[in-house]
Amino acid sequence: MTQTETKPSVGDEVMEGKTRAVVTDVRGGIVWLRLPHGGCGTEWPAEDPKRLTIRRTRAEMIAAGDL
Repeated sequence: MTQTETKPSVGDEVMEGKTRAVVTDVRGGIVWLRLPHGGCGTEWPAEDPKRLTIRRTRAEMIAAGDL
């Protein structure tokens, strides 16, 4: 997918710049990310949620058998 007006949801795989991440939470309008496959549990707030690129939604990952 490309950058879009659609906001990412929990479980979506996104790109923040060159970093691939998964949305773990959306709290008070702040999108929280972590590295895919655990990433040692480190979470960080997205610098600019409007600039996140959704690679795959959670539903797409489930349909592909990746979750």
